[in-house]
Amino acid sequence: MFDIILYQPEIPPNTGNIIRLSANTGCRLHLVKPLGFSLDDKQLQRAGLDYHEYATVKTYENFEECLGQFSGRRAFALTTKGSTKYSEVAFRRDDVFVFGPETRGLPVEVLAQFDENRRIRLPMLPTSRSLNLSNAVAVVVFEAWRQIGFEGGV
Repeated sequence: MFDIILYQPEIPPNTGNIIRLSANTGCRLHLVKPLGFSLDDKQLQRAGLDYHEYATVKTYENFEECLGQFSGRRAFALTTKGSTKYSEVAFRRDDVFVFGPETRGLPVEVLAQFDENRRIRLPMLPTSRSLNLSNAVAVVVFEAWRQIGFEGGV
């Protein structure tokens, strides 16, 4: 299935929701420090309900350590600065999706590690800044999963 990387996530309920999403879709979740919360945070636990035990979640000290785990795999940076809509990408099993922190998105030095065609975005109205992180992750994961025929799903 897919791998989801959250670069320095800040809001515990968003990460909790993404843990639940990961458990229900078979995605693996990777968290890059520093985190804006403790993994024992009550809001994180509440949002993830009882799905934590069904999700694969790993934490990393830095982005290089995390991204190094995916050498040879296609990775996409989700950014409002992307020129390609997520719906224009032909996703494949084992693709990797990288999302930035809620208040500032992926920094320039992280985006620079991705080719222009691997910086993708979700369409929004021109007056909008961004979508909620857990919603954005869900949109991308379900589109990618749809494209591979909801493999493994019922």
